[in-house]
Amino acid sequence: MPELPEVETIRKDLSRLIVNKKIVSIEINLKRIIKPNTKVFSGTLKNNKFAQIERIGKLLIFKLADHKKYLLVHLKMTGQLIYQKNKKIIPGGHSDKSSIENLPNKFTRVIFNFFDGGKLFFNDARTFGYLKIVGKEELEIIKNKFGIEPMTENFKLEDFEKIIKSRKTNIKAVLLNQQLISGIGNIYADEILFLAKVKPDRVASKLTKKEIKNIFEATGKIIRNAIKYRGTTFNDYLDANGNKGNFVKFLKVYQKEGERCLVCSSLIKKTKVAGRGTRYCPHCQK
Repeated sequence: MPELPEVETIRKDLSRLIVNKKIVSIEINLKRIIKPNTKVFSGTLKNNKFAQIERIGKLLIFKLADHKKYLLVHLKMTGQLIYQKNKKIIPGGHSDKSSIENLPNKFTRVIFNFFDGGKLFFNDARTFGYLKIVGKEELEIIKNKFGIEPMTENFKLEDFEKIIKSRKTNIKAVLLNQQLISGIGNIYADEILFLAKVKPDRVASKLTKKEIKNIFEATGKIIRNAIKYRGTTFNDYLDANGNKGNFVKFLKVYQKEGERCLVCSSLIKKTKVAGRGTRYCPHCQK
């Protein structure tokens, strides 16, 4: 699932590529992922423009120029947003052209057609993602459900510590809980806890102040670096240009089970924590 760094990369790309471009038509190939319905969806977007693209956690928020409405897009497990200019993929990075050169493909669920011939494809193999038109009041209700977010003003050590100390579940479950801390998923939770030297199954409320501070600082560092390298690609994630993320080169434990730890040479182990496959170093993490 695309996490905060991947969604932020897409947000930045699309802010450069499609903001203030007139949408001349919408093609909907899968109606059930459209909310509230296809009539409202198409009617709101046709001849409109995206004035601004924001994000909270893993949710993209497209502010529309007219109607005082917003388009929400959640990529969920396998969603992609890929922009194509005049039927040619925008160059840059290391394109996996085999997966994008024939757009639209069987996984293309929605196509936004712009006045200049550009197209934005929403692709989703497993169809868990959604696109939803909302007003300002509904948007605020949705945003209030998200927890504090790394790299924002509300991400403060004192609040982070209060959240962790109040939870009797394991620390990985806390990091994955979007209502407590937004934007972190399975990949970055494992990497954060490795950098902080804390085992994923430790009870959150029993962590020391120093361990909590280490997790807090590791969170900022991992998320910043992942954004710098445009996210992590294992399977489906591509940026808005159709390129893979490069942070995979810097992963220390995620999908490294059976390999030697780069710090201590112990074997990286895999277990299940918070219902998710979890990787850790049994020597470095306590």
